[in-house]
Amino acid sequence: QVQLVESGGGLVQAGGSLRLSCAASGRTFRSYIMGWFRQAPGKEHEFLAAISWSGSNTYYADSVKGRFAISRDNAKNTVYLTMNSLKPGDTAVYYCAARLEDYSKNYYLYDYWGRGTQVTVSS
Repeated sequence: QVQLVESGGGLVQAGGSLRLSCAASGRTFRSYIMGWFRQAPGKEHEFLAAISWSGSNTYYADSVKGRFAISRDNAKNTVYLTMNSLKPGDTAVYYCAARLEDYSKNYYLYDYWGRGTQVTVSS
């Protein structure tokens, strides 16, 4: 079992930055591929980024490539999402997720999910 808890969301002005954290319980954290998703009101979960267990491979959606960066610290059982040049369109609830198999862009193929953290970008 893995429990995930996101933090770091909040209200930020357009052009600003935030760093989200996702703390995981369980000693097997380093075995999991970790992903970040978001869901805006009335929309489906959108894949943002994923990172391999070692951190050596990262994957990004085109919509955030160059603005967002995913990283992980296995010693702290934590994965991060650093978000720069935020836009009002980035407003959503942000979720982290864990998956044992190869990375996927499909939120529902992950094994564990956090409850999310709200990010609101004002214009």
